[in-house]
Amino acid sequence: MKTLKVGIMSKEKYKARTIAIARGNYTPKKDEPKVWFESIKSMAQVLSNENQQLLKTILDNKPKSLKELENLTGRAKSNLSRTLKTLARYGIVELHKEHNALVPEVKASKFEVEFGLDAA
Repeated sequence: MKTLKVGIMSKEKYKARTIAIARGNYTPKKDEPKVWFESIKSMAQVLSNENQQLLKTILDNKPKSLKELENLTGRAKSNLSRTLKTLARYGIVELHKEHNALVPEVKASKFEVEFGLDAA
């Protein structure tokens, strides 16, 4: 299980960073975060206690479908689907089809957070 390094950066700084990378003016270092959140609050929403429990349930039970995960968690399929898609967008889970069912797989279970108050 990999450790996902996440960073906190304002939307404006992230946009400027992305443009600098595209123009060749900045090359990200290997140890920099690959996943960025706009604020600690937005990170906390994605990595909420409820979502951490969901990840633990997936790790412990290895459900073979969203229906099975729905039964394990008591959460509605639409809620699970939306949450899993968000977690997948951040590289925390991967969703793949097996036998006509969508199967969730946890890709990161440890997180390192990098942020600072400097102007960089």
